[in-house]
Amino acid sequence: MKAIRRFTVRPVLPEPLQPLSDLARNLRWSWHTETRELFEAVDPAGWRAADGDPVRLLGAVSAARLAELAGDRPFLDRLTAAADDLDTYLRGERWYQARDGQGAELPAAVGYFSPEFGVTAALPQYSGGLGILAGDHLKAASDLGVPLIGVGLLYRHGYFRQSLSRDGWQQEQYPVLDPNELPLTLVREEDGTPAQVVLTLPGRRALRACIWQAHVGRVPLLMLDSDVEENGPGERDVTDRLYGGGSEHRLLQEMLLGIGGVRAVRTYCRLTGHPAPEVFHTNEGHAGFLGLERIRELAGTGLGFDAALEVVRAGTVFTTHTPVPAGIDRFDRELIARHFGDDGELPGVDAERILGLGLETYPGGRPNLFNMAVMGLRLAQRANGVSALHGAVSREMFAGLWPGFDPEEVPITSVTNGVHAPTWVAPEVARLGAAGTSGAARSATADPGSGSSRWDAESEIPDGDLWDVRHVLREQLVTEVRKRLHASWRLRGAQAAELGWIDGVLDPDVLTIGFARRVPSYKRLTLMLSDRDRLRALLLHPERPVQIVVAGKAHPADDGGKRLVQELVRFADDPRVRHRIVFLPDYGMAMAQKLYPGCDVWLNNPLRPLEACGTSGMKAALNGCLNLSVLDGWWDEWFEPDFGWAIPTADASTSDEHRRDELEANALYELIEDRVAPRFYDRGAGGLPDRWIAMVRRTLGTLGPKLLADRMVREYVERLYAPAAHAHRLLDTGTATELAAWKDRTRALWPRVSVDHAEAVAATAVGSTAELGSTLSLRVRIGLGELDPDDVEVQAVAGRVGSDDAIVDARSFPLKPAGGPDIEGRWMYEGPLALDRTGPYGYTVRVLPAHPLLATSADLGLVALPTEATGEGAGVLMR
Repeated sequence: MKAIRRFTVRPVLPEPLQPLSDLARNLRWSWHTETRELFEAVDPAGWRAADGDPVRLLGAVSAARLAELAGDRPFLDRLTAAADDLDTYLRGERWYQARDGQGAELPAAVGYFSPEFGVTAALPQYSGGLGILAGDHLKAASDLGVPLIGVGLLYRHGYFRQSLSRDGWQQEQYPVLDPNELPLTLVREEDGTPAQVVLTLPGRRALRACIWQAHVGRVPLLMLDSDVEENGPGERDVTDRLYGGGSEHRLLQEMLLGIGGVRAVRTYCRLTGHPAPEVFHTNEGHAGFLGLERIRELAGTGLGFDAALEVVRAGTVFTTHTPVPAGIDRFDRELIARHFGDDGELPGVDAERILGLGLETYPGGRPNLFNMAVMGLRLAQRANGVSALHGAVSREMFAGLWPGFDPEEVPITSVTNGVHAPTWVAPEVARLGAAGTSGAARSATADPGSGSSRWDAESEIPDGDLWDVRHVLREQLVTEVRKRLHASWRLRGAQAAELGWIDGVLDPDVLTIGFARRVPSYKRLTLMLSDRDRLRALLLHPERPVQIVVAGKAHPADDGGKRLVQELVRFADDPRVRHRIVFLPDYGMAMAQKLYPGCDVWLNNPLRPLEACGTSGMKAALNGCLNLSVLDGWWDEWFEPDFGWAIPTADASTSDEHRRDELEANALYELIEDRVAPRFYDRGAGGLPDRWIAMVRRTLGTLGPKLLADRMVREYVERLYAPAAHAHRLLDTGTATELAAWKDRTRALWPRVSVDHAEAVAATAVGSTAELGSTLSLRVRIGLGELDPDDVEVQAVAGRVGSDDAIVDARSFPLKPAGGPDIEGRWMYEGPLALDRTGPYGYTVRVLPAHPLLATSADLGLVALPTEATGEGAGVLMR
């Protein structure tokens, strides 16, 4: 029989054990080893049964055991120490407070909006890298003391759980999550009623959502939940599952995240006194509607749309995570128009202005589609990709928004992702690092904002100790794999009596390669299967065998991805190789925390440059795992031969995808056969793989510090959050109105701006040549129409030129007015141009809008360039 109603009965803790409740409700336990060990001591068997979730543990522990612990003095001493440590962590000064005290003028608070958050497996609200990155961002912000407020949705079914059918086809299950059984607290009004946000839908219907809060260390994470009784059935299901449903369902989710999220932040700040955010960070385009809600708020104060837009842009940071247009949410124009305006949300805000922010009204775009990333970029003054290469790809992808500018000048920078070391570094590695770092080194590097393991003195760790830890981690992975593989086969219908072979799966002394990630086609799950005979030979080599652990989920609607999973599973089911290659279903954080440390090599073979960052390899590296990867994402940026191996890629002109895959698969096989496996099995005089251990040491000591999430968050604070807060503070009502009016006037008058003539004189020039170290004197006649010189910046742009006269490695040099306008109203600008490079060299001239409050000269997307008839200024080549 099934229950007609479900509810949660909470345990009553004896008074001495009350601090356990606070420790369980703050997710810091998920990255604080001592707190986890304390909960394990409550009931070791119960801790394992609860999958390491203290809320579930406390809900199941017996009253007799609680009474026993209430009288256990050593346990109570440990509990007091853990509670005091948490209190110090929550209240003490961290890096952010120290920087602010030094006059850094940092924002009072930052709102961080993301469609998913992977904080811990006990709060399954993530699907992949975007969510894990967001969770690591919150945790690192907490460690650093950054006053972040996280905002997301609470999905009652989370993301799907993956299992396999007998023939290896992916199957999905969506278990129901009860928020009362999760480490969450319902946000309530002062009278005790649940706080709610309300959105207006077409037909004057209402979409209501309550607000749940997770405590991520010092950071509150607000999660909106539409499953409330006041909603109709359709509205209750808006937050049913992550990335589910059709276009309108997704649109409602994103409206609730962005618009409802801002309202939730306002409610939370009103109820708690938390400082209101000065900066809003949009983590991918899904949360882009937050800018529209902030425009609506400002319109309510009497500010016009254009002025409000300037205020919003100044205080908004937008991070794009996708390198392909297909990965961006796009909605039909009619769907957006129906949900906004006087009959929907944001009444009083012109629906056409809203549409103008997201429509693809640029060369190559589809004008009837509303693009969430385009809206994110138009609503943010500062934007970034998530690795250096991804920043370059993003500038190319979105160059249409800045016509007339070369892609490298598109105002999208990059902050390379990082990972939260206390979450992902195995305790054995962390202890090894602490033991190997001298006291002097530890004190010299002490930082109240960093929870990462220190490898400042990794050279002090003996080779034998380092290799022993790697072996222990490999043994733990083998045990975990066998347990999960047994459970998977039972779900596939196998009987226990036919699974004895699993006891021989994997070997803790064999080179272990890991591959785990989502399964879109560009990540090429099955590239390793390109030559199956060659792969079998690698797996079964008599002297240098290899074993591979694979995991990953295909999107429920992606049958192509499911076929890739099935293809891999069927190969791994082959009795000839099943002891050397396994596929583990239901990849998630709990599995990953065992998988990364236990592997010797982390494999990544996407189609370059379609991997925005690829943080799984970072997590593996922090545990001493070497990377074997295509030069994409972060690996393109930080690869060195000491850290692993780069898989050669086929030339971009290789249009035959099968030929390209064949070439790159062969390169992968050759690397493993000729370099990776020999390096692992080559033993020195002491029986240790000395050269391999040297690479592990370099990975930990030199690469490791670059990969940390605290490095990433510091970059966001100093390069994006602080400048955004400064820009936002400058825009009071009058200044914002003036800036909006100036932009409107500049756009209207810009067609009359022209470069009419340019000439250059070089004393040492002969014909079209000039000597290195000489200086050109440039004179340029500019037409400004009704604009003034204060409204523009005139630049010479110079650099090497190719065969098509395109300038590469360009640098710009300002030119200054030389007197007033001539009789025709033209202005003469002049300035020097130093020739500091040899070879083919050229220059051009351009005019850009200029205003003290512009973040970049490309802000308006306006530029005036010479025409063919401009004269000598079309360019001079020097050799």
